[in-house]
Amino acid sequence: MTLSVVTTLYKSKTYLEVFLKEIISSIETIEVMDYELIFVNDGSPDDSVEYLLERKKDISQIKVIDLSRNFGRHYAIQAGLNYASGEYVFLIDNDLETPPSVLVDYYNEIIIDKNLDVVYGYQEARKGNFIEKKAGSVFWVLINKLSDTKIPHNILTERLMTKQYVNELLRLQDANLFMGGMMYWVGFNQKGIPVKKGQRDGASTYSIKRRAELMLQAITSFSGKPLEWLFYIGISISFFSFLFLIYLATQKIIHQDEVQLGWTSIVAINVLILGIISTFLGLIGIYIYKIFRQVQGRPNVIIKKIYE
Repeated sequence: MTLSVVTTLYKSKTYLEVFLKEIISSIETIEVMDYELIFVNDGSPDDSVEYLLERKKDISQIKVIDLSRNFGRHYAIQAGLNYASGEYVFLIDNDLETPPSVLVDYYNEIIIDKNLDVVYGYQEARKGNFIEKKAGSVFWVLINKLSDTKIPHNILTERLMTKQYVNELLRLQDANLFMGGMMYWVGFNQKGIPVKKGQRDGASTYSIKRRAELMLQAITSFSGKPLEWLFYIGISISFFSFLFLIYLATQKIIHQDEVQLGWTSIVAINVLILGIISTFLGLIGIYIYKIFRQVQGRPNVIIKKIYE
């Protein structure tokens, strides 16, 4: 078989030497006739590209796709998959949290079951501190509650895929990418196996703000249920507001001067309603913006240069 390994670059220089050694060792363990190592530079500010071009003198299988700027990890992954030519495609992060040797485990699963199109990894227990673990758990519970497509919890980037599966995945023309959901929405025969992730050296490139943005992207790209919730919440607020007005009117008629409506309560209610309306409009605006991005027809990435 022929194999394409796809990985993205962003502040990756620290890990590349060990990554190259381990991924090549894993490839040599399995029955591969030919392979390519595709690195997609997602606007990395370090000298990752320069290092790889130097190593390419000894490792001819290295190919570098240099994007014109930082477009985001999911878009860089899509660019790499689009360039892959192997019968099988192995997607992996190069930060060594997941050892490249999992390729051998994935390959063995596909050898045992020829009907498999995808083998992916998942974490049985999330790594990190208490907040990171809880935040990850909440994310997967929330996305599965909101989405019609049920996605396995704690899935990893790392997966071995048939070329047919990758081709069908690339047919999705989403401008707003949530690869974790898209990869499962496509279907095919997929199998998950438990993988233990290690702790990377150095700080993660995913800040709390970036993780929150990813959650919002995932939910609004893969579910319309928040809009349904807005409708039902709006109906509920209108109904109870109407009941409250009837109650006030009734009290005023019965007790007359004894009932003091007061400006404070009226202002408080108005502020509450204004906050709810602002939230609703903001959420609707996010969906409208996503439609706007989709109909613009812009490419998801721009490739500056390819080093083959």
